[in-house]
Amino acid sequence: MPYVRAWDLPTRLFHWTLLALIASAWISYEFAEQIGDETLVWHRANGLAILTLIVWRLLWGFVGSSTARFSRFLRAPRTIAAYAASLLKGRGARYLGHNPLGALMVVALLAAIAVIAGFGLFATDDNDLVGGPLYRLVEESQNTRAARLHALIFDFVLLPLIALHVAVNVGYALAKKEPLIRAMITGKKPDEPYADAREAEIVSHPILRALVCLIAAAVIVLGGILAAGGRLAL
Repeated sequence: MPYVRAWDLPTRLFHWTLLALIASAWISYEFAEQIGDETLVWHRANGLAILTLIVWRLLWGFVGSSTARFSRFLRAPRTIAAYAASLLKGRGARYLGHNPLGALMVVALLAAIAVIAGFGLFATDDNDLVGGPLYRLVEESQNTRAARLHALIFDFVLLPLIALHVAVNVGYALAKKEPLIRAMITGKKPDEPYADAREAEIVSHPILRALVCLIAAAVIVLGGILAAGGRLAL
């Protein structure tokens, strides 16, 4: 079966790197004592890396390849409802990039991760031994509240969203024979009549463009923390 380009390399690297960093952030917090990191150095480093990746993805949503651009996959509520109705009837169209419901999932995941990382900037641990880069800018009660929300949103929003995301992707692979997970690894999908585009339009010099966006994202995140009066020492 012939294949067509669906996802550029930077988008795929972002997807799997973000997954690895989230897993690492959880492990580095839950098993901090076992790995000898009581001051959560690794956890905080993961948080800064995750926040930088989220900003990178926002930038890439404007200058990346066609299937990564927000303007190409975010749909109006009416379109989303129509797609959901057709899907329930077993007639959902195939999309090269994110389908209308998948686009909602992308937005929800990015928003949840960004909010968790944002609260982490102001949070302190249970023993008040260490805090996020901006924890000194707010009162102690706000540090405690930020830490609580940081954990609650991870447990009751992000984890369910991730579980739903995985389940839907597996469901699409089994029921509709759409290799969504494989496509995010190889960057290619079977050549079929997709509703949004026949093939992805890959930007010129995607790696160089992605590196420029990554540098810009790091400057925005780290420079923003410093400009706000925070500390980057881990």
